[in-house]
Amino acid sequence: MIQLKVSAFLLVACATALPTQSVAHPDLDSFAQTAFAAEPQTVDCVLEDGTATSCYEFTVGYLPEGLETGPFCPATLDDAGGIWDWDGDDPGLYRIDETFLRMLDDQGYTFFDADGTVHVVDIATEQPAVDHACINVSQEETVTITMQLPITPAMAEAPTVLGTVGKVGVALDGAPIFSDAPSVLQTGHMPALDTCGGHIDPGGWFHWHATATDIETVFETEGVSADCALTQDSAGHFGYAFDGFAMYGSTELDGTIPTDLDACNGHVGETSDGEVYHYHASTAFPNLPPCLVGVQAQDNFVTTASAGIGAQNAADGGRHEPPRPGEIGQVRVPPGFDEAAAELGVTTETLMEALQNPAGGRPDLAIAAERLGVTMEELQAILPPPPPRQ
Repeated sequence: MIQLKVSAFLLVACATALPTQSVAHPDLDSFAQTAFAAEPQTVDCVLEDGTATSCYEFTVGYLPEGLETGPFCPATLDDAGGIWDWDGDDPGLYRIDETFLRMLDDQGYTFFDADGTVHVVDIATEQPAVDHACINVSQEETVTITMQLPITPAMAEAPTVLGTVGKVGVALDGAPIFSDAPSVLQTGHMPALDTCGGHIDPGGWFHWHATATDIETVFETEGVSADCALTQDSAGHFGYAFDGFAMYGSTELDGTIPTDLDACNGHVGETSDGEVYHYHASTAFPNLPPCLVGVQAQDNFVTTASAGIGAQNAADGGRHEPPRPGEIGQVRVPPGFDEAAAELGVTTETLMEALQNPAGGRPDLAIAAERLGVTMEELQAILPPPPPRQ
């Protein structure tokens, strides 16, 4: 089940107003020259708190120019694929290889056949026919993505917790950035990340689930044997969050580790734009802000894809959405959920359906409790505890 990574106290604590001189505007010149599919525009926009303001609007392609992606899913147990942040028993970041897949097999998640062939499925063209498949989505070269960033970042009354598959921001290469990928414990399947921390959305476009230019700091911290082909810079500017604040690696410009970060992994400190508020990567995966202190623009992410996040043409194409929890044959009911359903007086299927998040990703307990006619506290007390995280 979902675990909030920040306390309510800390969220309120980092929602204080910043001095005007501590706010830097997004700088479009910071992006790679090849990041945009068309010249960015300044447009009128409305923030999620109702404030009318101006935003930069820009369109990017399905994949940053020149970016080599992969590996994702290994074809057999003899191969090494990308990486995965496992949240079952023995949690942590792993290389997707035979050792990892056999560990999952011991826990009841079998991703391979008796001959060592890994269950690899492209959900753009088919749904998994097995309980546990490694998801490797094909690209759709015609897709474009349009995003907006507030020109003048504004602090929110309270930070927004990002949760699973939350919109984080955009990297300087033009690729969108999202928070945690969906858990295998929820869907039964593994949408593998490559060794820089990205993968293809069901809509066919690439996005990051990590600060890719500082991911080898994570590998060193978590003991993962993997290399990212991108140039690594722990103090480098990686991108902008969707609230307009910049995102940097895990260290300051002088190479020191910041010690005064708030609950969203940000602070006012020295950057290439002066002493302004910005976010830092963490040294553990996912190395992204767990929340955003600023206000995003409404409708700030739209794609031309026929499936996936931001899709506007869902009825026009043949690509599939990812499997959702509760679909017959698509999910393994986690241990303890049958007993929890019995205590609630509902079927296991009803409980699993109630826990489906309409926005995708991990369950929203407040919504689930309302569906089941109980309080969130009662639901939390009945559900089995989440697996421990290191």
